[in-house]
Amino acid sequence: MYRYTEFDTEFVTERNAQFRAQVERRIDGSLTEDEFKPLRLMNGLYLQLHAYMLRVAIPYGTLDSRQMTALADIADRWDKGYGHFTTRQNIQYNWPLLRDVPDMLDALADVGMHAIQTSGNTIRNVTADHFAGAAADEIADPRPVAELIRQWSTDHPEFQFLPRKFKVAVTGSPNDRAVTKAHDIGLRMVERDGVAGFEVIVGGGLGRTPMIGKVLRDFLPREDLLPYLESIVSVYNLLGRRDNKYKARIKITVHENGLDDIRARVEERFALIRPQFSGVDQQLLAAIEADFAAPAFKSASLAPFEAAYSNDPIFRSWADTNLSDHRAPGYAIVSISLKAHGATPGDASSDQMRLMASLARDYGHDELRISHEQNVILPHVHRGDLPALHAALKDAGLATANIGLISDIIACPGMDYCALATARSIPIAQEIATRFDELKLEHDVGPLKIKISGCINACGHHHVGHIGILGLDRAGVENYQITLGGDGTQDAAIGERAGPGFSADEIIPAIERLVLAYLDLRTEPSETFLQTYRRLGLSPFKSALYPAEAKADAA
Repeated sequence: MYRYTEFDTEFVTERNAQFRAQVERRIDGSLTEDEFKPLRLMNGLYLQLHAYMLRVAIPYGTLDSRQMTALADIADRWDKGYGHFTTRQNIQYNWPLLRDVPDMLDALADVGMHAIQTSGNTIRNVTADHFAGAAADEIADPRPVAELIRQWSTDHPEFQFLPRKFKVAVTGSPNDRAVTKAHDIGLRMVERDGVAGFEVIVGGGLGRTPMIGKVLRDFLPREDLLPYLESIVSVYNLLGRRDNKYKARIKITVHENGLDDIRARVEERFALIRPQFSGVDQQLLAAIEADFAAPAFKSASLAPFEAAYSNDPIFRSWADTNLSDHRAPGYAIVSISLKAHGATPGDASSDQMRLMASLARDYGHDELRISHEQNVILPHVHRGDLPALHAALKDAGLATANIGLISDIIACPGMDYCALATARSIPIAQEIATRFDELKLEHDVGPLKIKISGCINACGHHHVGHIGILGLDRAGVENYQITLGGDGTQDAAIGERAGPGFSADEIIPAIERLVLAYLDLRTEPSETFLQTYRRLGLSPFKSALYPAEAKADAA
């Protein structure tokens, strides 16, 4: 994994010193809150409902045990003993005191981390497939490219005041686990004539105007990536609207100008600036790639795994849901669920963070990943070590066997924390997970992605949930709309609104009716909720959600 160079260290140290001085001026009254706001946002500091919130970047979701331990220490020393992992592969601290934030940033810098550009109208933390470098279906590890993009975009003088925030996602697999089509720029590695390049997707995004990204280039050679990205962002910076923040994202720019016009402008800009790069970016990429060499995978007996799988039904259930195929023989990718039934999705205590750091050190070649689905990944674990690892996870409340199931819910912080939220997300997620645990149905239901947002900004990705839930305010009362059929994969789709919303008291029974209807409608146990929905459409599910309306229509 990438380690800070001398330049990185000096840059972050200077940036932190600048912010420390700005905080001191805010505390002594030399800066008003309005004057301080753009300065704090450049350093990932928000003002939420109850306190400041610090959002820390975990570039492309990768960190090691030393960094995870530091995150735990920060949670204990300056927050309330936990952190919240987000859909942007960041971690958020919800309760820091303003005077402590500079010390938190210095502690992050000590382990090669920062909070730069986790907010503001700039290029945000670059995200990637959380199985990168390990997945059996991967063409190549996309993280060196993600690191190149991070270095290029950090403090880029032209792109610090874009019309709106800008998000980039990268995957090295044909099976999209990074939701690339819902990003301002999505990069999917593809092969042509045995040569790896990128499909470039532009103009995706959720929020109040959800759109699936469009293919700007179906194949871009790797060596052209950085000048092509610069061309896209330059065109957007000139064309993007600044008169209306709700129409400022690149998805609106593409929609209003047309894909062909955007493509022509990008290609013209690309032809102009491409020679200026002179291969320097490729030299830098080659140096970065050396930092992402695969670990020395070991050969060991599989007997412990086979014995546990045969004799321990709890271990077998966990292995069936929480393990994924690894490219190295004898290895597995382990997804650690941060979605124990009734828990807050994405939250991890400092003790849990330290345990995961220890397990990565002992069993996982000292690598961890944060997924956009708010879970933690150990990407390289030999199957012979899995029984011991599972036992340690179980003792810490981290062995919930529900990855990809109905209780593995993505949820934004909602009105419990966020100043923008119009409804609660966390309690709804907790109640859904608890209810289906009581019914003992989630393994029978099978793969089903529920995503919940507490406002129209869609931080919970509800538009691409198989079942999406959007919390809104209706005359001072929380109201929850349901969308169906969304998909965040390579077959990305925006969910269809089912009908009127439900109150907080009604939403859990409505979801239960919906899922029970699916169990009746599927043709066989292997047919997933999404497959059933695509086969039958909205009508039978709408009847389950609104039985009184269906009864009236039948009469």
